[in-house]
Amino acid sequence: MKLSKVIAVLIGAGVIASAAQAQETGTLKKIKETGTITLGVRDSSIPFSYLDDKQSYQGYSIDLCLKIVTAVQKQLGLSSLKVVMNPVTSATRIPLMANGTVDLECGSTTNNVERQKQVAFAPTTFVTANRILSKKSSNIKTLADLKGKTVVSTSGTSNLKQLTTLNADQNLGINIMPAKDHAEAFLMVETGRAAAFVMDDILLASLAANSKSPADYEISKEALSVEPYGIMLRKDDAPFKKAVDTAIGNVLTSGDINRIYHKWFLQPIPPKGIALNWPISDQFKAVIAKPTDSGEPSAYAAVPEAQKAVLKKKK
Repeated sequence: MKLSKVIAVLIGAGVIASAAQAQETGTLKKIKETGTITLGVRDSSIPFSYLDDKQSYQGYSIDLCLKIVTAVQKQLGLSSLKVVMNPVTSATRIPLMANGTVDLECGSTTNNVERQKQVAFAPTTFVTANRILSKKSSNIKTLADLKGKTVVSTSGTSNLKQLTTLNADQNLGINIMPAKDHAEAFLMVETGRAAAFVMDDILLASLAANSKSPADYEISKEALSVEPYGIMLRKDDAPFKKAVDTAIGNVLTSGDINRIYHKWFLQPIPPKGIALNWPISDQFKAVIAKPTDSGEPSAYAAVPEAQKAVLKKKK
């Protein structure tokens, strides 16, 4: 009888150990064995992920990724976890994720159905829209105003792809120029090499606010699309995605997201101490109330009236 109990205890321990090991596969196993997690970061995606005046990476998305790092470290029972910041661009972020160079991409990446064929995303952490930045003197208000002009967008982005499609579909004759990053694209407008820069509105607002002459620029009211941002991770790694989703879900539903959002969008930020004064949108409020990793634009395009009423009560 005693022997039976011992065997039962050993079998139970074996089951528990096997279950624990089963959870430490793929990325989690890699992180535990190396004691390191690698974050893909951006140089100029203000305020999401960028280099400040001290050449240190920081931003809203990096803060959120560090929340995931803490949760993963706790889950794996590690006394410490080394964080490596690995620079990526719009063009290299997906290849570097797929080949195992980075474990999380902490930037300003749109979650869409096409990208979900290659990578996975955490629950959405920001909702923006694709718009047009130009100098006020150019009098560009809509997509039609770009006809026959030179327009820049960042290489490897959904924005560039969408602009290319719209240009062909509407026969606009736009000369589309790809830039290596957002900073280079903005510089092309600043120096007159491009009439406009098509990109996510929050990134355009950040670049203009930190420019030499912020008052010289305007962003179109016309939106070309809705863009939900999410932290990117490798596809088909269920245990790691569960850890990531749980960490981000806790940030969203606990209210911690309000503090982090306020830090980066409503108060002065480095390097120039400029406040973007960008309130949380109704679309993102809906995500906070009910987290989702959907890549479908329809999931973010509008907030139903019933949902708006619920959100007002929570204020």
